[in-house]
Amino acid sequence: MYFKQFFDEKLAQYSYLVGCQANGQAVVIDPMRDIDQYIEDAAAQKMTIVAAADTHIHADYISGLREFAERGIKVYASDEGDADWKYEWLLNNDSYDYQLMYDGDAFKVGNIEIKAWHTPGHTPEHLSYFITDGAAADEPMGIATGDFVFVGDVGRPDLLESAAAVEGAMEPSARTLYKTVESFKSMPEYMQVWPGHGAGSACGKALGAIPETTVGYELRYNASIKAASSEDNFVKFILEGQPEPPMYFARMKRDNKIGPRVLKDCYPQPNRLSIQEIGGLDTSKVVVLDTRSKEEFIAGHLKGSLLSPMDKQFNTIAGSFILEDEEIYLVIDEAQVDEAVTDLIRIGLDHIKGFITPEDLASFGESAGGLETMSTMTFADLNSKLNEGFHVVDVRKATEYAEGHAEGATNIAHTRLKVRKDELGESGKYVVHCKSGARAAVSASLLKREGHEIALVQDDVANLASPVTA
Repeated sequence: MYFKQFFDEKLAQYSYLVGCQANGQAVVIDPMRDIDQYIEDAAAQKMTIVAAADTHIHADYISGLREFAERGIKVYASDEGDADWKYEWLLNNDSYDYQLMYDGDAFKVGNIEIKAWHTPGHTPEHLSYFITDGAAADEPMGIATGDFVFVGDVGRPDLLESAAAVEGAMEPSARTLYKTVESFKSMPEYMQVWPGHGAGSACGKALGAIPETTVGYELRYNASIKAASSEDNFVKFILEGQPEPPMYFARMKRDNKIGPRVLKDCYPQPNRLSIQEIGGLDTSKVVVLDTRSKEEFIAGHLKGSLLSPMDKQFNTIAGSFILEDEEIYLVIDEAQVDEAVTDLIRIGLDHIKGFITPEDLASFGESAGGLETMSTMTFADLNSKLNEGFHVVDVRKATEYAEGHAEGATNIAHTRLKVRKDELGESGKYVVHCKSGARAAVSASLLKREGHEIALVQDDVANLASPVTA
């Protein structure tokens, strides 16, 4: 059996290519939208991908399942959910080769058997897949668990309510997840667990960075599973301290349900802008996404730019600040353009029209008489800003805020700021801070773009001089 795990560091997402070396056929589990990476790897192994399967309707990235279906490859998807949790794009297209999967259903790729196990809780339709290498054994080697079991955690059950605004869904989903965890406890301890996400994903609160695990290890050391000593104890534990979901999660869930755009019809081909074209951008109508460091952005940027450095948070910030129909222009090193385009299409931001190199931005600034800068301060200056009518905006997670915060500060996590900014009040003058300045800088760029007067705190929250409330 050929087995390869693919990892997207920015989305902390795992997908799997599993192949039968005897007959050269392979399947991909939980593919990302840019499926050529799997096809090329399979070809290098002298294999052909004949099937693709999703564990569930994903909320954090665009699935590649439709891309495979468009190329005539058979796809497998859960039909275990209720009417709100169906793969509508499959049900409404007779041209695709597909099979809807239920608990206990199985299919083969050469000697490899993939068997569905209904594991609801994270979402109602969620499946995990037992994988058996029929050439060597008649029992599964492991389970591709999707967003059910991670290393050190389980998939959060609150997203239907916290991200998709399904009121009252949180606790019932947690109780369903408890029953699924109880079933997991009966699995053989030797069995390997291949999760859908790793550390850094917002699909849980304590995911480990190790890429795989075993049932036995998780039964011993997974805090969420250990909390399942009783149903009530598990529900309380699993719902406490979950991070605020990024704004774009609801859109990903919708797109993967009704069908994302097919890449051949919309793949971006951004062009490098000339100095004259930079001057012609109307940043009130398009988004300029600046991928440089926060220090470079603070020192000089185009008016109305949004900041999202090319680091592990790039997708999360872009997805939280940009709407799907907005045209995007990148400020980026030319060598990183392809990487950024791939990152953005993975979360459904397809309208990338052009890019500006840092060198061209500097030249434009010289010809235009300078770029915009951002006002910065330290916590030692906080009282003077408060006296000038500024209001403190704390963009850390709610759990961080609860541990201590500036008196009177409004707490909105940076991933939710765009949809909750009306809660800031009408002063229009804000001091923005986080723990170290990174989340505050991107948040400040969003508020500044919308016309607010901003002062950015750059030092660590440990230096907070104002009284805090625990």
